Amino acid sequence: MSDERQSEPSEEIRNILEAALLAAGRPLSLVDLAQLFEEAQRPDAATLRAALAQLNESYGARALEVKQTAAGYRLQVRSRYSAVIGRLWPERPQRYSRALLETLALIAYRQPITRAEIEAVRGVVVNPNIIKTLLERQWIRVVGHRELPGRPELLGTTREFLDYFGLRGLDELPPLAELRSLGELDASFAQLPGLPLVDVAASESAAAEEPEVAARAADASAEERDALTGAAGADEGAAMVAASRGTEA
Repeated sequence: MSDERQSEPSEEIRNILEAALLAAGRPLSLVDLAQLFEEAQRPDAATLRAALAQLNESYGARALEVKQTAAGYRLQVRSRYSAVIGRLWPERPQRYSRALLETLALIAYRQPITRAEIEAVRGVVVNPNIIKTLLERQWIRVVGHRELPGRPELLGTTREFLDYFGLRGLDELPPLAELRSLGELDASFAQLPGLPLVDVAASESAAAEEPEVAARAADASAEERDALTGAAGADEGAAMVAASRGTEA
């Protein structure tokens, strides 16, 4: 009897999961969701996954969807409604600078990577405020040190990065060779509704950077330079994305 109960999720299970995802304001793992039920009636992981899939199907063409990220599952507004929902915030948010987006993309695609290697690809010195901003947002972290003089830090992305941009893993990033402009790069990072993105270093990053390491760029991948810096007129930041999480990541 228990196996039959858990093989087909009940409407009550779906309703409990929906209520939890609405109330949580953050992604919930299967362990989190299982704790909602008394131990004697607790669904197994397969049943929970089936219930979440059915819940998502029930939304059909509606504005909501169940999305799985690295941290778990969340209920969110579909990205195509982000511009409309963004009107709830009268203030125009600042946009991420081209320099910050390029730095974040290089870390995401080539991790682990040192600051010097980022500079070699971009051909300019990385503003320390950019790295500071990414660290403060917990989108990147130090994952080790390169065995070179000075033991430079190796940078990589975090689970918070995956969660914020709605990714279950780095393999869900679009191939770098397919990106032809920063606008495309930015769109790949902004698929999910979220609070307006604010870059505290955007206003000063471009002015602070100087092309002191341009010579090293000659050794960098031409494909990466074209993908990350080849569009002179590309948009320098994300279009405002709408809020569905309740709190800023």
